[in-house]
Amino acid sequence: MSAYEMNFDGLVGPTHNYGGLSYGNVASQSNSQVASNPKEAALQGLGKMKALMEMGFKQGVFAPQERQDVAALRSLGFAGTDAQVIAQAAKQAMPLLAAVSSASSMWTANSCTVSPSADTADGRVHFTAANLNCKFHRSIEHPTTSRVLGAMFASQQHFAHHAALPAVGQFGDEGAANHTRFCKGYGDAGVEFFVYGRSAFDSRYPAPQRYPARQTLEASQAIARLHGLSDEGVVYAQQNPAVIDQGVFHNDVIAVGNGEVLFYHQDAFLDTEQVLAELAAKLARRGGNFQAVCVPREAVTVDDAVRSYLFNSQLLTRADGNMLLIVPEECRNNSNVWNYLQQLTSGSGPIREVKVFDLKQSMQNGGGPACLRLRVALKDNELAAVNPGVIMTPSLYETLTSWVGKHYRDRLSESDLADPQLLIECRTALDELTQILKLGAVYPFQLA
Repeated sequence: MSAYEMNFDGLVGPTHNYGGLSYGNVASQSNSQVASNPKEAALQGLGKMKALMEMGFKQGVFAPQERQDVAALRSLGFAGTDAQVIAQAAKQAMPLLAAVSSASSMWTANSCTVSPSADTADGRVHFTAANLNCKFHRSIEHPTTSRVLGAMFASQQHFAHHAALPAVGQFGDEGAANHTRFCKGYGDAGVEFFVYGRSAFDSRYPAPQRYPARQTLEASQAIARLHGLSDEGVVYAQQNPAVIDQGVFHNDVIAVGNGEVLFYHQDAFLDTEQVLAELAAKLARRGGNFQAVCVPREAVTVDDAVRSYLFNSQLLTRADGNMLLIVPEECRNNSNVWNYLQQLTSGSGPIREVKVFDLKQSMQNGGGPACLRLRVALKDNELAAVNPGVIMTPSLYETLTSWVGKHYRDRLSESDLADPQLLIECRTALDELTQILKLGAVYPFQLA
């Protein structure tokens, strides 16, 4: 039976704005309160989806969330009609209004952690929604994320869904942004690589001093248990606290893996040699040949990596077995990074090609190509069980670009978040989108 890695890209929502909400994310903070262009952001993301589809990759769409989240404001004491709640929040607590207006669910690498059926005890694909409890604006996502995942992967025969872990700091979970899977083939048993920033209960582990470590060891271990993963199919590694303090808020800002290949920065992990040895040994026992591609700090500094999002790229396997790296335009604009990439692809290593995409609207808010996609390895029968409405086709691309043109604004500033009409526009757009993607009622305003 054939198997594939399918990318489900987050569709940027109508309230895409630069709120500067993500402490520890350099791009997010540095562009705070700059006017955004939601329409351009959505079209840039759709353009990447279309390009990958046309290159022969399996591509899907992940729906955005309802924003502003009026229910979250009500839970914090604001009352009255929806318009009154928004007006009160704008007057009394603008940072809260910005938080509940964030379109951050576009970064579906943070939506959940996925374990393919070849790895799990019950032979189903497992999903655990991320609690994202480190940031308030993201901690409110997981209930809708779970409903959307359930509508996309509905077959109980093939898919298993788990609720988010307890929403406390000890079990901070940021989803697939700190999870990578290595395998010989997508349908073969693999080794799942969990990267954490700190331990919640063991003080022997070092921790960053400037910025928070968002993923805990204990959260990663809990997900491995929930998904029924064997010890032989799991490797845990601690992210280097020093790079977290330089703005590497997730592992996918400093490393990316695919198939048998890990592409990583020299300073990405603690105990790097031990980590690589364990990955190689465990993958070998599953028939794979682990390959580590290290980017030396002399060629690309951590600062270069953070500013260019070199590692927040998609590493994809072509039909001929060679690998393609999808990078943002910022990589070409950084001379150190671009020079390194030219050397990388001219050699005999596994990464042979680089393609550049303009994702400026996402990049300015702190998310690159890898942030925008959730990877799901699926066998033929599992792919057939996926909701066909979310699978990208030329027809769906045309429909979604028209939908964006109809419903999205081309400019959004912080003051616009106080406009009650924005909520109506968002709900109208999402109600139509659920019909386009055949999701059913997944949003709170539809469930009321």
